Amino acid sequence: MYADKEYIISLYHEIHQYPEIGFDLPRTIALVKRELEKIGVEYSENYGESSVVATINPEKNNFTIGIRADMDALLINEKNDFPYKSKIDGQMHACGHDAHTAMLLGTAKALFTMRDKIDCRVKLLFQPSEEGIRSGAAEMVEHGVMDDIDVIIGMHVENWLESGCVGVCSGASMASSRNFRIDFHGATAHATLPHSGVDALAAAVRTYNNIQYLTSREINPFAEYVCSVGKLQGGTTQNVIADHAFMLGTIRTFDMNLDAFLIRRIKEIAENTAKEIGAKAEVDTSLKAFVVYNNPYISKLVLDSAAKVVGKENIVKMPKKLSSEDFSQYLTKKPGVFIRLGTKNVEKGCTTLPHNNDFRIDEDALILGSDTCIQFVLDNMQGIDSTEISASDERA
Repeated sequence: MYADKEYIISLYHEIHQYPEIGFDLPRTIALVKRELEKIGVEYSENYGESSVVATINPEKNNFTIGIRADMDALLINEKNDFPYKSKIDGQMHACGHDAHTAMLLGTAKALFTMRDKIDCRVKLLFQPSEEGIRSGAAEMVEHGVMDDIDVIIGMHVENWLESGCVGVCSGASMASSRNFRIDFHGATAHATLPHSGVDALAAAVRTYNNIQYLTSREINPFAEYVCSVGKLQGGTTQNVIADHAFMLGTIRTFDMNLDAFLIRRIKEIAENTAKEIGAKAEVDTSLKAFVVYNNPYISKLVLDSAAKVVGKENIVKMPKKLSSEDFSQYLTKKPGVFIRLGTKNVEKGCTTLPHNNDFRIDEDALILGSDTCIQFVLDNMQGIDSTEISASDERA
């Protein structure tokens, strides 16, 4: 073992008690900076709002490995009843980002003690707002965090996977994520005089139904995608025709051409449906995450390193997921791999999936996550053959 298990778990408990949202992470950032200063690692806050980037061996420029952890939590009221449960009502670390931050600090501590033996630079990315509509990773990329990184890895706790296991889905592993909002504008009228107004809510409902037709009749049944409307709201009271309504939705796919087709057709459907009844539709959309593409060659190197930590028998091939990750923003600049760390433990009650109010993980597995990242650095600090990376890229 390289990392300090008790150190990681202690930090995990502390972070879990004080979950923060999006870019509003003052307490979490203060903790990260506190620990980096204790360790003696240099860090910068110049890569975007609420980000912290620590660097080990900043003087080395032969090869740079990036390791990323996200820090934000979710707007969920925690149901768990353990000593370190959330102390902030309505906010909870229900996706493991507290564990990711603790593991990266554990990685930083161990790597710093052996920095003289490491023949490369290591950048540790503490990222805000993975869960938010606005991507923290995208902002860090815009501020140049990937400019001197050659390869990047990230890790996520995984309650589908038994504790003590490490998995990777080589190639396209997670879907892109596009958010959309459609606002419908009509004109109010008394409910008994509907003909004197323009019903924005009716336009929204008809658009919703037409989107369902789109997804069932205009898309190849073998396509891998999701297009869902999660919210539809309109009007102010029962006896007034609604002059405004809106819907929120998401598109997930492994095919960016399909993503483009879907949002184009949704815009057309909304605008034409609204126009038919004299209303107006405005569509706003943003692409938060691209497809997470795990380079096959680097995936093999990651699993080779992980096998040294958890044993070959605990290496797992992960399936594709239609969920998304803004870790993909980093992969638009440089190759890398998103790793899964098994944290499921039935005996400890660690079985609930993320984004649930009783989500919990097997904290004993966290040291394996840190050690896997450390082992990857030790195994690849001399660099990774770019020819092998390119040759393995299935998208080429």
